[in-house]
Amino acid sequence: MENERASETLETERSEDEEEEEGEEEYSEEEELLELKQMADKIRHYRSTIPVRIQNSLTSLLAAQRPILHPSTAQFTQKPGTSADPNPGGNAESSEGALAEVDSETTEKLNLLKHKISNNISAMPTLLKRMKDCISMFEKLETYDVRIHPAFKRKRTS
Repeated sequence: MENERASETLETERSEDEEEEEGEEEYSEEEELLELKQMADKIRHYRSTIPVRIQNSLTSLLAAQRPILHPSTAQFTQKPGTSADPNPGGNAESSEGALAEVDSETTEKLNLLKHKISNNISAMPTLLKRMKDCISMFEKLETYDVRIHPAFKRKRTS
């Protein structure tokens, strides 16, 4: 009888240990699944908010680097076809008064800058043509079997 009781107690202890282990495994699995869901939610949240945050920080950075123009000179920097006057119902005398208030030195600088930019843009095709000609001359020189001094050779990195 005592052997039977001892074997029964051993069996019940084993089954209790097995149940505890299974309970711990289930608990750890549930805990891991919960953590996994939380991480997935965080990833979704970051994926949805980070582009907006980057865009906001980039626009604020660009706005901080933008030069501050006098409000009356901003009229001259507007694109054609847009109205710089916030009050479109205003009369012509107020626009003439605003033109009189504009700092002439600032407008001269703006006009000079526009002129330089347009000259640089118009010179671009000739500059590109000259660059292409020089590159073709270099390629032609590479085909010749001539000894070039090592000081003029460039190390090639691959």
